[in-house]
Amino acid sequence: MTKMKKICAALSAAMLMSSAAIAAEKDNVPSEVNADAIEYDMNTGVVSAEGNVLLKHGTTKATGLHALFNVNTKEASLVGNVIVVDEDMRITCYALMSNGQGHMVAEGDVIAKQTVAPNEKYPAGDVRTFTGEHIDFFPDDRKHVLIPGGGIAKSEVEGTFTADKLEGWIDDERYIGTGNAHLVSQTRNLEAGGDQVDYDGKLEGKAVVSGNAWAIQDNNTIRGNRVTVYLADDGTLKAEKRIEMPADFDKAFEQKPEPEKISKPEEKVEPEKKSAEATTDES
Repeated sequence: MTKMKKICAALSAAMLMSSAAIAAEKDNVPSEVNADAIEYDMNTGVVSAEGNVLLKHGTTKATGLHALFNVNTKEASLVGNVIVVDEDMRITCYALMSNGQGHMVAEGDVIAKQTVAPNEKYPAGDVRTFTGEHIDFFPDDRKHVLIPGGGIAKSEVEGTFTADKLEGWIDDERYIGTGNAHLVSQTRNLEAGGDQVDYDGKLEGKAVVSGNAWAIQDNNTIRGNRVTVYLADDGTLKAEKRIEMPADFDKAFEQKPEPEKISKPEEKVEPEKKSAEATTDES
């Protein structure tokens, strides 16, 4: 059995098992299936499509070479040159399955790309790209992206983020990389890495690096078990006092008063004694 047939069989079985196990409510959003050849099983509600497949459901469009679609549960699976467009996201991969409840699973050379329209923060807009061999996508959960096997998250404006495991919420500009995490920001001339990097670019503008943490900017390097970098809007590092110092910490640097000078007692000057010769001469 070829790789494509194996994946088709696996996705088909998974979809039918899920359909039998879950009594999903019917979705009133209209759907449409177009292909060179189509078969429809009224007992299961499954449509099998072959050749130049086009699936439409609400604002989502998907194309591929082979597809299965359940008209009742809205579950779908596509194999071969898959392209999915969902609002401002575009996903390309070898195979994709959707459970019809807001969870997509993409396999094989996955590239998920979001185009951000110009706004106050990004006057020229932005393009964010996520790549990996396997990507889970939850479009209804703040565009939640999970790349469990490692991958790359890239923003044309902000920079590049890589790790052995990547997870992000695109709408929140929040990304967490675990294992060999590495962050590069060209706009801020910043590079950081560690066992984990938690990057928040929207709310606080900071990156928390933990475990063998390091950060470099303008040839200045800092290292530690946990490093928090606050990012200013102008691209410079912004430090804020977040670590609790001992109460008497500042006192150690207070200028001590100079000790009072003790004046020495004045020395008594003895009157000069006339020499014996001078006394004799006078007499």
